[in-house]
Amino acid sequence: MKPINDKNKQVNYLKERLEIFLEVLDAIDAETADVEDIDRLIQMIDDIEEKMEQFKQRPDEN
Repeated sequence: MKPINDKNKQVNYLKERLEIFLEVLDAIDAETADVEDIDRLIQMIDDIEEKMEQFKQRPDEN
């Protein structure tokens, strides 16, 4: 897969990832959530943060 260098595409990618995170978060029942559910949420946030760092280091193609 080709790296995303266009800043608008990077923002859209991050928005999509955050929307997925919010959907997963909304689907988790606080009463029945277990450690695996919390770990999955933390991993999603870590993945988004890692992608943001990658985007910061890439030159804008415009």
